[in-house]
Amino acid sequence: MLPTAFDLYWLKRSITATLDASEPDAEAGGARFIVDFLQHYINGSAISMVPLARLDQLQHCIEDVICRQVPGDLMEAGVWRGGTAVLMRAVLKAHGIADRCVWAADSFEGLPEPDAECFPKEAAAHQGPVMREGFGHFAADLDAVKANFARYGLLDSQVRFLPGWFKDTLPIAPVQQLAVLRLDADYHESTKVCLDNLYDKLSVGGYLIVDDYGEDAWTYCRTAVDDFRAERRIADPMIRVDSRCWYWMRTQ
Repeated sequence: MLPTAFDLYWLKRSITATLDASEPDAEAGGARFIVDFLQHYINGSAISMVPLARLDQLQHCIEDVICRQVPGDLMEAGVWRGGTAVLMRAVLKAHGIADRCVWAADSFEGLPEPDAECFPKEAAAHQGPVMREGFGHFAADLDAVKANFARYGLLDSQVRFLPGWFKDTLPIAPVQQLAVLRLDADYHESTKVCLDNLYDKLSVGGYLIVDDYGEDAWTYCRTAVDDFRAERRIADPMIRVDSRCWYWMRTQ
């Protein structure tokens, strides 16, 4: 039996551990948010730390490319415990789509160490106690991610994993065409590697979502995206999901 829209609603609640609890307020920021984030996501049972509004937007993008028959697979670069990629696979299953795959790319070892000279803000955050001891550099083991897919009955041949650092895996990734590309790469260089190696595989009419575009306190992700768009003369408007996550539809 295929999942329904009702099932997808509860799936999003399940992967974010919000079945009987509220999610941390991503718009609040500050020390209170960090404490809530640590308690709810890192030390809790959630397998996605993506806010529900962003998951709703991701579902909309996938359903839109299916409706408009935009060709290509779905991909998330930076999957943590795999929950958001689980949703991607669930949406395909909900619509009976058997000819698209979900690609899950991650080091499965945490975040790469930024160049301190080029990216001092990122290097300071990377070495700081919150990222190092609290977040554990967002490391999640590949076997644990596969187990999370299996929990929902979604670990099958339509899920492909790309384990390793983006700079090593993405230039040779056997990805032919993408309809939705979601970047949760955190840092400047990781974001740039994703854009350099994957954007040309994104179909016209497809969506590129940048989870950290509005994060200015600890990352240069926005700079990587803005520079890429300027270099490529991309005029497609950036659309706000929330203060931190933005996306655009590729039109040419």
